Amino acid sequence: MIKQVLLLLAALFLLAACGQRSSGNLEVDMDDVEVGELQISSETMNDIIQNLASPIEVAALISSLHVPFSTAYLADPEKLSTSTTSFEMAFSLGALSADLGYLNMYEKTGTAVNYLSSINRLADALQIGQFFDFATIKRLATTSSDLDSLLFISINSFNNMDDYLRETDRSNLSTLMIAGVWIEGLYLATQVAVQTSNEDLKSMIGEQKLILNDLLLILNNYKNEQVIADYITDFENIKSVYDEVKITYEVGEPQTIEKDGMLLVVQSESSHVTMSDELLKRIIEVTEQVRNMHMNIKAEAV
Repeated sequence: MIKQVLLLLAALFLLAACGQRSSGNLEVDMDDVEVGELQISSETMNDIIQNLASPIEVAALISSLHVPFSTAYLADPEKLSTSTTSFEMAFSLGALSADLGYLNMYEKTGTAVNYLSSINRLADALQIGQFFDFATIKRLATTSSDLDSLLFISINSFNNMDDYLRETDRSNLSTLMIAGVWIEGLYLATQVAVQTSNEDLKSMIGEQKLILNDLLLILNNYKNEQVIADYITDFENIKSVYDEVKITYEVGEPQTIEKDGMLLVVQSESSHVTMSDELLKRIIEVTEQVRNMHMNIKAEAV
């Protein structure tokens, strides 16, 4: 079940990518998309996606802490530029979808529709909206009545989109969407950490050190593209702070599980994050800085 929840992350940024809606005023020149020098295998990409902390997982933890819902944590889809590059669109699509996970957890269906519509316009502008059934996914996402169906349709949509982007030499856009989902999920967690002290939340934030390393691995595949090189530089700034986070592992007792009618012995382990409050504060600050920069959000004057 944990892996299913994690998979939902990859799918969430597709929830509104379907349908027949016009892309509105969004303009993008698809010629600005270049091909990376190396190809990352589907297996590697899937492993990275499955290890990402899901916005649903983040939002569920936030909700369990009885932290009140706040739109202040979210990006405003109405403030997105109407004329931008495909790279920026892909990143924004991912980030807005992380916000959608937060909205769904708090059952803010009215606001969620606005995010669905914005994500849909972005997907259509990126020429990947043809793979999805917008009406069905919108209904499932806004009612939260059938999460299993939502999971299935969303994952299938993600696979179709990812396959198409690779076939058309645009896997760099898929990478940027994943980066957008990740940093927005981290931003949500860190903003809540400002308001409340919780060890589980702190550990989740600290464990993102491992995911960030994976993200940089796939981003560096396109380091010769100047726009992505700029993202790499900013994510490296986050990594420089995360390098001070210590993660240790403790091996547990082997466990026997049943899978496909067979008994398997699996080795369990637990992780422990060591991170001072001062280091957490620095992670919060650098995450906010990078996230706001790429979502075109100016920091408020003090």
